[in-house]
Amino acid sequence: MGVLSCQRDVSLVGTPLSAGADGRSPRLGYGSPAGCAHSRSGKGFTLVELMVTLAVAAILMVIAIPSFQNLMLTNKLTSTANDIVVALNVARMEAIKHNGNTAFCSDSTTNNTSDTLGTACGSHAGAVYVLTSGTNTTLVRADVVGIAAPLKLNGSMQALRYGGQGLAQAVGSTAPYSDTSSTSLADICTSSLKTNNHRLITMTAGSIIAVTTSTGTCP
Repeated sequence: MGVLSCQRDVSLVGTPLSAGADGRSPRLGYGSPAGCAHSRSGKGFTLVELMVTLAVAAILMVIAIPSFQNLMLTNKLTSTANDIVVALNVARMEAIKHNGNTAFCSDSTTNNTSDTLGTACGSHAGAVYVLTSGTNTTLVRADVVGIAAPLKLNGSMQALRYGGQGLAQAVGSTAPYSDTSSTSLADICTSSLKTNNHRLITMTAGSIIAVTTSTGTCP
């Protein structure tokens, strides 16, 4: 009886083969046992292979997780800035539609002042109110909810008033609102990003809005 080795796929002991056609004595031969192919195909991972796989997966996670978090924060900054732009456009369109006054609210009650629209604004940053009569106001857009940790306002948001012509003015002013090179209508930032961590919303001539990205300290 032959002793088989699945490791080498050969017989360790010669196995008699059938006699040839010439009638000579059977010869000893070596062959691959039939069960070995099935045994080898069913092999799993070795411990070394498993350890290497786990090490590669751990490295990928260390690299990918921070990158994913940065991407999420960047998208949140951008979407929050866009929400403010939408609120400004809503305030403008409502003023034109009603041929009346609307308020784009600041987060500061001081900036909003204590007139009818300012009182309605309170401290609801980015909210929009329309003056429907001398003393009545209607909320047409709620405050921007994206301004929350880990995002914050760098300073206070500018309070604006729109008239029937659709031009924004600072509260108490009759001139169209324009930012200077050192001011912005709103500055949203986060300290969780090292670069491109600010979104500056600026306005020119009471209607032209721009959003720019910058890097700096977020207090």
